[in-house]
Amino acid sequence: MNDCLFCKILRDEIPSVVVYENEYVKAIKDIDPQAPFHIIILLKEHIEKPADITSENCNYIGQAALAAAEIAKQEGLTDGYRLVLNSGSMGGQTVNHIHMHMLSGRNLGWPPG
Repeated sequence: MNDCLFCKILRDEIPSVVVYENEYVKAIKDIDPQAPFHIIILLKEHIEKPADITSENCNYIGQAALAAAEIAKQEGLTDGYRLVLNSGSMGGQTVNHIHMHMLSGRNLGWPPG
């Protein structure tokens, strides 16, 4: 998708601070952090929303979860972290490209505020 914000970041057309990358995902620092540690794990495949996950592309979401585990080790997140996957406008999704938020560094109560 040429006009997708996250696709532009993946193509390095928009600068970002990369904290992790492999062939399936790129993890970048969030520009509006909601916790002391807040990154976004972008799928390198343009999939708009979780409802668009299929048996052919589901490996990307699994790779995002594996990346989160690696990032937690890399960043020393021993007290835990939260992974958030928003879907649709009612679910808080503002960019139509599946991405996972990874937050840590403060108590993340439930329900989220």
